[in-house]
Amino acid sequence: MTPPAAPLLVVRGLCKSYGPVRVLTDVDIDLRRGEVHALVGENGAGKSTLSRILAGLTPADAGALTLRGEPFRPRDRRDAEHHGVRLVMQELNLVGNLTVAESLFIDRLPHRWGWIDHAELHRQARTALERVGLGDLDPARPIHTLGVGQQQMIEIAAGLARRCDVLILDEPTAALTTPEIERLFTQIAALKAAGTGILYISHRLEEIRRLADRVSVLRDGRRVTTRPAATFPLEEIVHQMVGRELEPAGVRHRQAPGPVALEVRGLRRAPAVREVSFTVRRGEIFGLAGLMGAGRTETLRAIFGADRPDAGEIRLHGGAAPVRFRSPRDAVRHGLALITEDRKTQGLLLPLALRVNLTLAALRSVAGTAGVIRRAAESELARQWVRRLTIRCRSEEQPVAELSGGNQQKVVLARWLCRDSAILLFDEPTRGIDVGARFEIYQWLDALAARGKALVVVSSDLPELMMLCDRIAVLSAGRLVATFARGEWSEERIMAAALSEYLAARN
Repeated sequence: MTPPAAPLLVVRGLCKSYGPVRVLTDVDIDLRRGEVHALVGENGAGKSTLSRILAGLTPADAGALTLRGEPFRPRDRRDAEHHGVRLVMQELNLVGNLTVAESLFIDRLPHRWGWIDHAELHRQARTALERVGLGDLDPARPIHTLGVGQQQMIEIAAGLARRCDVLILDEPTAALTTPEIERLFTQIAALKAAGTGILYISHRLEEIRRLADRVSVLRDGRRVTTRPAATFPLEEIVHQMVGRELEPAGVRHRQAPGPVALEVRGLRRAPAVREVSFTVRRGEIFGLAGLMGAGRTETLRAIFGADRPDAGEIRLHGGAAPVRFRSPRDAVRHGLALITEDRKTQGLLLPLALRVNLTLAALRSVAGTAGVIRRAAESELARQWVRRLTIRCRSEEQPVAELSGGNQQKVVLARWLCRDSAILLFDEPTRGIDVGARFEIYQWLDALAARGKALVVVSSDLPELMMLCDRIAVLSAGRLVATFARGEWSEERIMAAALSEYLAARN
């Protein structure tokens, strides 16, 4: 019998602390050639810290790494990549002013006589983009003009454009729709067949079932177990991740919707939003589905006053006259809230304390008579919401940049909950967060609807929308083409509607 091949990458006794907080404790894990090894756990379990250590971005406090049988001590990211270890991170790290092509090959731009060879750069870029299904994207297009989902695909394309032995994918599908995910999975299968070892971090357990050969669970910075994926039921994975039973999530408020809270008529914002009309009632969760680039985020931004519409009307609470929001400040004054898709650049002030980030939308409630913020009141309000949303942090003074993605998302949600907004717009509210935090956010959304709030939820996760929503509207190429009530929809009907405008344009 042939002995099993030695692991490609071996991690033994890995430890990491930030001040008094232990993030990783004696973690052992290994990765084999041609294997997809899934790493799962709640936010804050240590998954991203482990991946950053392997990629040379963070030094370990203790432990040993072995790559291809040799000691592996990456000094920085460039050193790790020189040894064939590459990381595609969950949080976007693109420079907005660069072009797509420059972002793909920023560390190895082709050149002649000291000048960038743009023709060769664009040729290489097109090849990399076609690999992830973005062959129609102009390589000269600036990054800042792309949506979060397209930027995520650029990050992935950059990682796949380089040869590597170990590829670490940290939440690669968090902002992707079904067609983009399928293209990524095709590339993963090709890399696996070529012998690349893939460490795959995801909160989407259905992806784990489909892709993984083995699954390792981290909880509170420790490896709980490693098992073959084929003999590891999803229910048991969840139990090992959270260490507790989760209350079932879903639409439980069930009361009849109240009067109309938000009415959108003929909304247009070129080029992404071409014709959008819908109403949302109090006590209703209204979903917006569609492919990447269909105009979902742009619709929310136009409603909220972040982008000024070219045409259309917005009415609130059955009012006869339309309202016009010159800025998000106007929208907030009228009782609207927007939980943005990109919490890193649009939702949070990363260097500042959790306390500051959480209370931004409710400063009047913590200000004195002269308008000066009362620090004690601000801290107490933050502590209340940290407890209510079980935000894991050292204290309310901890910089929000140091929190895990799920806890950062809870901070953004708490900011608007403490203001008690009447109409809440959620753009990918569970993007990149673990199953435990996801269930908690589902429960909060349901509780808000039960209190009579009007909710609009954009999500690329169709099962999520189908579980949460009372109605789902579908955008296709900037038009709202269909609306389904609960019981009328299916994934097939929603996807057919999402594709309808694109198919019509080809005929």
